[in-house]
Amino acid sequence: MKFTFRGVRGSIPVAGSHTARYGGNSSCVEIRANEGPPLILDCGTGVRASGMEFLRDRVQHVEVLFTHFHMDHLFGFPFFGPLYSPSSSINVRVPAASGIDAQNKLSRYLNGIYHPLRLRDIPADLSFEGLDLDQEFEVGPYKIKTIALNHPGGSCGYRVDADGSSVLYLTDTAPMTTPDEGITANKKPPELERKLLEAMTEADAVIMDTMFSFDEYLERMTWGHAYPEYAVKLCELMGAKSLYLFHHAPDASDDSLDELGAYWAEYDELPVFLARENDTIDLSK
Repeated sequence: MKFTFRGVRGSIPVAGSHTARYGGNSSCVEIRANEGPPLILDCGTGVRASGMEFLRDRVQHVEVLFTHFHMDHLFGFPFFGPLYSPSSSINVRVPAASGIDAQNKLSRYLNGIYHPLRLRDIPADLSFEGLDLDQEFEVGPYKIKTIALNHPGGSCGYRVDADGSSVLYLTDTAPMTTPDEGITANKKPPELERKLLEAMTEADAVIMDTMFSFDEYLERMTWGHAYPEYAVKLCELMGAKSLYLFHHAPDASDDSLDELGAYWAEYDELPVFLARENDTIDLSK
């Protein structure tokens, strides 16, 4: 199984020379197993690149999973090329009560007002499914588990297993507790934190929202984003094999991200990397 970072930025896409190396597109990760359809996690502006590649390679079917519908995770959906190909089949899964509820959530954006495309005008074969939190299901070669996260309005993380490998996608989320509770205080984790830990057990790769430094998190605890030390502690407790810091702040320049990467490169207990747009990670190696 491989995954590619198509968009690594949080809150809003940012363009310019200061984001050229790590990328300015908003959240999107593409997963490919040895067989079966590609899996798209979120449709920030980074999904446009996946769509262009799928059209070039004549990919007929795509599976899409949304964590939530804040705009930085939705911006790119109407620019996803396969939507405009009548031969394409796209199944969209959303944390929602039903498929109809999932469709209604997306149609609030694609309604001809906030975007000129209306959901009913999409020529591709488009289907919807609602997902519960703490649910397990299979899609082709993928075994997928949903995970409740801590974000305003709610967010859903995913563990994806295929080809003998596993990757967790955990964005947008703040820590499950305040700093004086749960694992950050070396105390028993509450239920939501315990479930998150269980989902991370011996994962090959964890992609996690670490938008803030610890000091920034203390100032913005209700904003729904985490910091690297929290992600590292989760991974270490559950034997995860690698961590990718993700959902970089819009004001984080390439130089500041280089400094962050250099700091964690010196950490010996766990391989910690920074997500970089268009990097592909092959978990079979």
